[in-house]
Amino acid sequence: MALDSATGSGMSSILSRQKAANLRDGIPSAAKRIEWIDKSIDLLITHGDAFNEAMCEDFGHRSKDQSAFTDIASSIAALKFAKKHIHKWMQPDKRGVEFPLNLLGSKAQIQYQPKGVIGVISPWNFPVNLTFTPLAGVFAAGNRCMIKPSEFTEATSELMKSVIAQYYDEEEMAVITGGPEVGAEFTKLPFDHILFTGATSVAKHVMRAAADNLVPLTLELGGKSPVILGRSADMQKAANRIMAGKTLNAGQICLAPDYAFVPKEKTAEFTAAATSAVEKMFPSGLKDNDDYTSIVNQRHYDRIMSYIEDARAKGAEVIEINPTGDNFSQQPHHKIAPHIIVDPTDDMTVMQDEIFGPILPIKSYGETRDAIAYINAHDRPLGLYYFGEDSAERDTVLNNTTSGGVTVNDVLFHVAQEDLPFGGVGPSGMGSYHGREGFYEFSHRKSVYTQTGSEMLAMIRPPYGDAFRKQVKGRLKR
Repeated sequence: MALDSATGSGMSSILSRQKAANLRDGIPSAAKRIEWIDKSIDLLITHGDAFNEAMCEDFGHRSKDQSAFTDIASSIAALKFAKKHIHKWMQPDKRGVEFPLNLLGSKAQIQYQPKGVIGVISPWNFPVNLTFTPLAGVFAAGNRCMIKPSEFTEATSELMKSVIAQYYDEEEMAVITGGPEVGAEFTKLPFDHILFTGATSVAKHVMRAAADNLVPLTLELGGKSPVILGRSADMQKAANRIMAGKTLNAGQICLAPDYAFVPKEKTAEFTAAATSAVEKMFPSGLKDNDDYTSIVNQRHYDRIMSYIEDARAKGAEVIEINPTGDNFSQQPHHKIAPHIIVDPTDDMTVMQDEIFGPILPIKSYGETRDAIAYINAHDRPLGLYYFGEDSAERDTVLNNTTSGGVTVNDVLFHVAQEDLPFGGVGPSGMGSYHGREGFYEFSHRKSVYTQTGSEMLAMIRPPYGDAFRKQVKGRLKR
């Protein structure tokens, strides 16, 4: 069926058909869920190169090697993990029964039932990964799906719409393309669950729209994910890993290290180490390097450059890491060299907004408690990173901060572990997915109690007598 994505009636029609199919066909078997997952794996393997080309076109330039790893291979890994564990996850979870019912044959369990139709709103920064990775949980839980990808990555979104239509019946999965107006209508639909990945500011609108239909939400947002480098950290090793995370996708990652606390006596050492790390990764320079990704569009390019200009205007030391002295004012795309901003003040916009680009502010600190206090005075982040070999200091940091997840002695890597839930806390998100948590997130956990055949329970029915009162009195003890 041809769909005019701009019309709410077209989207509503697909949703109605998917809900009707869900009721008609009942809870899908494990074999059916695996079939859906296998289709996505085959789709990504068959069309991976085309997706890499489309993402490169959408970004102006995006490393195809990076895309093959972060979007294609990583999505396939998530799908395969779900496929491997589906049978185990689907098993009812036995629960305990209260005494004396447990002795009389009563049973309790949780059954995992598909929610129905899941609406997935995916972002532009990892347009394939952040569509297909959640699908691992959506399909494992036995749901159907409607996807609204970003209009910023138009070529990727249109390709996704085309190839998904080749692999799936529209009653199973459909892609809705279009701009913000289409997205707004999409969020108003009475889905059984919505997964939104994107900016906190947009999430507030999604949440308001979903509230009209009381649609449950998973919100995967972002924020300013901090790094704390302890005095026991190897500065060069830490810088290598931090700058790898900061330059991957040109820092356009919800979990990118947003700013770093560095011991005040080691600021110069870390800056030199970060410069060395970038030079080693991009020895031939950045502007014409196929491994270095562009900023997605002019608006985001201007936004990121404004952070640098604002910090410089307000007196910060700004260090451009440009190994071969490329002239970035003359380029066909929107590449920005990595920048370090030393000891920015809180009135600088780079310390107020999520950066989502290749800028790393570093803040000098004296005591670990000062870094912890600063982090706790701000919104709870999606990720937090600690570098060091001091286990007591590490535990102090982890026990006294709250974040969606943590990687110790690296950045980003906790999100790559399929057996760890991925999600935020407060302004950085709600709910989580990946692995079994994705299966749980997109399942209805239905409590089922089976009563004993014994009529011993007759004592709790009127007329109440001494046996009833004795039983109640027995429960009133400390």
